[in-house]
Amino acid sequence: MPAAPDFPQAPDRAPIKRALISVSDKTGLIDAAKALSALGVELVSTGGTRSAIAAAGLPVKDVADITGFPEMMDGRVKTLHPIVHGGLLAVRDAPEHAKAMADHGIGAIDLVYVNLYPFEQTAASGADFETCVENIDIGGPAMIRSAAKNHGYVCVCTEIADVAEVLAQLQESGTTALDLRKRLAARAYARTATYDASIASWFAWELGDQAPQRKAIGGELVQTMRYGENPHQAAAFYRFPNPRTGVATARQLQGKALSYNNINDTDAAFELIAEFDPKGGPACAIIKHANPCGVATGETMVEAYQRALACDPTSAFGGIIALNGRLDAPTATEILKLLTEVVIAPEADADAVELFRKKKNVRLLTTGGLPDPMASGETFKSVAGGFLIQGRDDARMTPADLKVVTKRAPTEAEVRDMLFAFTIAKHVKSNAIVYAKAGQTLGVGAGQMNRKDSARIAALRAADFGLDLKGSACASEAFFPFPDGLIQAADAGCTAVIQPGGSIGDQAVIDAADERGLAMVFTGVRVFRH
Repeated sequence: MPAAPDFPQAPDRAPIKRALISVSDKTGLIDAAKALSALGVELVSTGGTRSAIAAAGLPVKDVADITGFPEMMDGRVKTLHPIVHGGLLAVRDAPEHAKAMADHGIGAIDLVYVNLYPFEQTAASGADFETCVENIDIGGPAMIRSAAKNHGYVCVCTEIADVAEVLAQLQESGTTALDLRKRLAARAYARTATYDASIASWFAWELGDQAPQRKAIGGELVQTMRYGENPHQAAAFYRFPNPRTGVATARQLQGKALSYNNINDTDAAFELIAEFDPKGGPACAIIKHANPCGVATGETMVEAYQRALACDPTSAFGGIIALNGRLDAPTATEILKLLTEVVIAPEADADAVELFRKKKNVRLLTTGGLPDPMASGETFKSVAGGFLIQGRDDARMTPADLKVVTKRAPTEAEVRDMLFAFTIAKHVKSNAIVYAKAGQTLGVGAGQMNRKDSARIAALRAADFGLDLKGSACASEAFFPFPDGLIQAADAGCTAVIQPGGSIGDQAVIDAADERGLAMVFTGVRVFRH
């Protein structure tokens, strides 16, 4: 480990006499360059950035003018030079550094503004391997890291908003404060870290490496929150680069800021409703504490909502509502009769939005579409001292996937009901039991320590709200280890059961189903969710 040299203390205020600018996103570039030039700052730049600044009539030097080396190797080498990095890393008040600068003709660079090649966007666009590699920035991160390390004297900016902060201080006092330079350095290292994380993740994906030796996760701050799950817990919300459609990309049309629990529950609701292709008709899911308390389809969106609400109107109070299609005025009118925290949908009619404005605290989010439920991805869970990572649960059953294990085969209507119920069970915290019929949940049992209790609770909920389980389908997201849970479901009135199978007690469960005339199918796929 290098020992810390005995450098002079960095100044509280530092001037900016020379700035090096090299940006791929040129939004705000010319205004920033004009402001810096007006303050007497010498501008140095590269390639297209230099051309844009020069075209605006501003004096600007090419990096090649100060290094003595032309841009080469298709632009791969232009700023990787001792003149550049010496100008960034030199401790201005250290005699040895000052001598080296004088001996080698190195001029100080006091500000770097670099926003990196658009690797994340290129990879997300589906570009080929070689194109993605060419969009990996090398010189940019190197300059950012050099400038950030020497923040005692150098300002480093990776976004136009950073430049605005620097300009504000320069215009006020002609110098920048050490506190600002430290904050800019912290942001800069976070930017290069997330950039490298994206590259590492892309490489692992391209190579089919599901468990690389080192795993980096990067995100961009969306919002800080008043608190997390409880008032004594700090919380913030981050978005991945190029995220899949969902709560992280949603546009909030109105309502209070989303809380930690709102975001968690809204994500659960939207991921569930994404299982229902809008081409198959309207669907609605109502979520409470990350569990569905009612899901249904309908001929219209308002009918889908009403059928979902009928499953458990008590739990729906203060819940999250997700729709798989456009929120219209009739549906908005019905929803606003109930205290609701969040409504999320791909789109919303102007009339529906206007109705929501009368309830200023209700949060209304639109996403512009639904995510592909079959798309690959990863989920993360923190544990003490580390984190777990797994692939998204993209399991989806079709009639062809089902294995009939009882003497009686299910009817076509029972198959539809079983598949609907199993889809919902995939989104219920285990142990999970779901009763459903005709595209409507009738009872949901969640989070119990044994499957029999989940079956009993789901049946009790149906009874509480006058829903008849006779002829319903029952879905279990994991196998029945004993016949007791299945018997509970049969006694409640279900006639068809769908479960993964695979227990050493399967035959006893099958025998119990046959004794009661049930149709039962195995999926061979478990969709257990903690």
